[in-house]
Amino acid sequence: MRKITVPEIMETKTNGRKITLITCYDYTSATIVEKSDIEMILIGDSMGMTMLGYDGTVGVTVDDIIHHGKTVRRGAPTTFIIGDMPFGSYNISVEQGIASANRMFMEIGCDAIKLEGGKRSAAVIKGIVDAGIPVCGHIGLTPQTSSMMGGFKVQGKSMSAVELLLEDAKAIEAAGAFMVMVEGVPVSVTKYIRDNINIPIIGIGAGKECEAQALVMHDMLGYNEWVPKFAKKYASLGPQMLDAFNQYHKEVAEGTFPTPEYSYNAKVEGLDK
Repeated sequence: MRKITVPEIMETKTNGRKITLITCYDYTSATIVEKSDIEMILIGDSMGMTMLGYDGTVGVTVDDIIHHGKTVRRGAPTTFIIGDMPFGSYNISVEQGIASANRMFMEIGCDAIKLEGGKRSAAVIKGIVDAGIPVCGHIGLTPQTSSMMGGFKVQGKSMSAVELLLEDAKAIEAAGAFMVMVEGVPVSVTKYIRDNINIPIIGIGAGKECEAQALVMHDMLGYNEWVPKFAKKYASLGPQMLDAFNQYHKEVAEGTFPTPEYSYNAKVEGLDK
């Protein structure tokens, strides 16, 4: 496979091509994504919930992203990988943001980074882009600052809120980002933003009016019973895994595993008669 490029991603704005992104946090999963048709992986700060057992994304560190990102890069060498800048890695200063992005870009070997915020993050985005690193913005429902929104709630439910989202999207574009993630907004809001900016939108819970779509791997594979409204379950691995674990325990408890089929049966001189 040949890795998709930043110019090719930007061309989806006009050529009608639809592309996909999935979160991924480990080597084994990355090897499977690498074999698939999915073009992009996000080493997301959603690992806080899916991998680290946190209540949210706050608490994930740059070191966490780099640690997991290195394993993903090894497993998916020809997939376009975006590293997610965690809370606290870019909100002190532009210089801090550039330093954090440099570490992720160099140590993971990722192809771009993503950070939350529109106008408030525009200076950081510009600084990172000027440093030579492609940037994807992120507006709408921004999990790192969800406490300011009253939780994980749909955004852009009034015209004034919609106009603020558009201002954020335009600020991200003006700062030099090649793409913007829009999360948790009504379909009509996504279309309005899309019609008024010149970079592609990657949507997560933002409807079909996007050049790209994103899903959290654990949601779309059905690891958990509950998933967000926008997350279609393409598999139900959680129940299947539980059944497998319980069947394994049952067979061991009953003495029916391991059978000769799953044992080494070579003859040992002096032991076998």
